Amino acid sequence: MTDPEFMDRAEQLLNAVEASCDGINDRSDADIDNQRTGGMVTLTFSNRSQIVINLQKPLHEVWLAAKSGGYHFKWVDGQWQDTKGQGEFFASLSRDASAQAGQALVFQA
Repeated sequence: MTDPEFMDRAEQLLNAVEASCDGINDRSDADIDNQRTGGMVTLTFSNRSQIVINLQKPLHEVWLAAKSGGYHFKWVDGQWQDTKGQGEFFASLSRDASAQAGQALVFQA
């Protein structure tokens, strides 16, 4: 993957995270605050816990840091897959966000 291809796909991912937050906030009382600074999105939950999603441009990876740990994702077969075989990005984000928010939340591409 070239650097421009990575940035296009990574931007789509960050935009989808922000759009999912907006949709979740409209449909529920989760009240997720999302702040974007360059290639990083910070999700802050009502209990003040956070999830940080950060682009690692030199590695062509997206990193996700949550209470459950840190995860690295690479673009494989049309999806952002965990580099250690732990699943797809949006499924992981949904799982961790649900745990931190205390209610079922769904993030999608």
